[in-house]
Amino acid sequence: MMTEISLNILDVTENSTRAGAKVVHITVDADEEKDLLTVIIEDDGCGMSKEQLASVKDPFFTTRSTRKVGLGVPFFREAALQAGGSFDITSEEGVGTKVTAEFQLSNIDRMPLGDITGTIHQLVVYHPDTDFVYEYRFNGKSFVMDTREFREILGDIPFDNKEVSDYIKDYLTENKFNTDNGKNI
Repeated sequence: MMTEISLNILDVTENSTRAGAKVVHITVDADEEKDLLTVIIEDDGCGMSKEQLASVKDPFFTTRSTRKVGLGVPFFREAALQAGGSFDITSEEGVGTKVTAEFQLSNIDRMPLGDITGTIHQLVVYHPDTDFVYEYRFNGKSFVMDTREFREILGDIPFDNKEVSDYIKDYLTENKFNTDNGKNI
């Protein structure tokens, strides 16, 4: 099992990029009053057939040819359920996939969110053909980062350019801190 929710987000989002997604929306919403952490990952990739969707929660199912097991979705699902939450995945061929995981914030079995800033930064920098819309919410405050806006400003300068990569990391770090006052969830 993964040790941080952000690693589950990374794994599921990697599936989105392999599925040919052009845009991936990632929402992380922590609401202490509702005692709820919600993670939504939605993409416009190739989607899954009904048969694939029915099998995706099975760890011995994968569409990859490089290995015989696919543990990302089953681990994410189990983590949410063990933390008093819920898990849902919907998909339509040719349209995309949506994964929603909810965790009870105060549940003793809930793993920490972890380095969500590093996870989003890694996804943005190492997937130059995919755009990411990342929304981070904490107790009603939020910020949104949309790489399409960065592309408009940067033109042909790639996200893995050192100055651009550093800027994106700083942007994510500063906005997360301004949203949650540095609280680790």
